Amino acid sequence: MLTIQPDNYKSIVFFTGAGMSAESGVPTYRGRGGVWSQYNWEEYACQQAFERNPEKVLTFHELRRKSVLACTPHPGHFTIAELEKKHPGVYVITQNIDGMHQRAGSRNVIELHGSLWRMRCHSHGIFEDISETYQSTRCTQCGKWLRPDIIWFGDMLNQDVINEAMIVIRRCDLFISIGTSGVVWPAAGFPRVAKEHNARCIEINPEPNEMSPLYNDTIRDTAGNALPSLFKEDT
Repeated sequence: MLTIQPDNYKSIVFFTGAGMSAESGVPTYRGRGGVWSQYNWEEYACQQAFERNPEKVLTFHELRRKSVLACTPHPGHFTIAELEKKHPGVYVITQNIDGMHQRAGSRNVIELHGSLWRMRCHSHGIFEDISETYQSTRCTQCGKWLRPDIIWFGDMLNQDVINEAMIVIRRCDLFISIGTSGVVWPAAGFPRVAKEHNARCIEINPEPNEMSPLYNDTIRDTAGNALPSLFKEDT
């Protein structure tokens, strides 16, 4: 059984995708049984849909909030959070928008696709909104509709967030990819960047993907099982 001694590494990056949250019961968005196999994203997850019918879009995402809050972090989430408390060089870079890492106690979290728990006004910026129902759907300063601060179809990724992720990846010496398909760019290129900067790269995923041959080690298991075992001497 592969085990890791965190003290042997200066900086550890956990790169998490939909599989990490799916273990907790959070509905995935893509793939078989995902949200977009049941709903048309053109009606619920793009700027044009929001402009046509903001109330419909906001109601949809409020339901996503409720479904996420019905789920709880699993042992893999808590393992990462406990490591962060003991080792300041631990970071999470996630494609997920559900805030599950933060609920487990992680604080060094870079959210590539935004968060269900923030709202955004085009004129007045971003507001935290952590509750099952929206605290407000209108900006208190200008009265315009607030939209969820997440990356919708057709949106550009926030380049500042990408730059932050790249800085963290380039300086890490251990990169652990968890539950990501390796097909959504630019995040799909992150393992290669880590490898090019001499990080040890580990993949945790029940199924292989096209990026799997890049890793130094692969663990064909779920994060909830694999992470506590991988760091068992530290937890």
